[in-house]
Amino acid sequence: MKFRYKKYSPQVLRPVIPIEVIYESKAVPYEVLVDSGADSNIFDAQIAQILGLDLLLGKHAEVSGITGVEESMYIHNLDILVGGHLFKNVEVGFLKHMGRLGYGVVGQKGFFDLFVVKFDLKKEEIELKPR
Repeated sequence: MKFRYKKYSPQVLRPVIPIEVIYESKAVPYEVLVDSGADSNIFDAQIAQILGLDLLLGKHAEVSGITGVEESMYIHNLDILVGGHLFKNVEVGFLKHMGRLGYGVVGQKGFFDLFVVKFDLKKEEIELKPR
């Protein structure tokens, strides 16, 4: 399946794709940055709240990004729907203040291990092939 890069300005393109995050009978559409440098999936804590998850009941972990500032996240297992393909029991960390980015991040564990990923910046396209 192929997705177009999302344009944020004439000079800024990012591989941001739509997914659905599913927990029990609730599904939330959400955009995520496909980030080969991310170790894991990290979504905004508001998504957990919308799904009815008790954020603090997840497994606690510390995460730090490019700034090196550590923050607490809470890991839960849920389902994601990507391009019509359902993946069950995917590990997702929920982080407060992630919403300021406007999208979540999918990384090595829980995304790149599910797909063969091809980035094509010249075509402004990302291709995902389920494993």
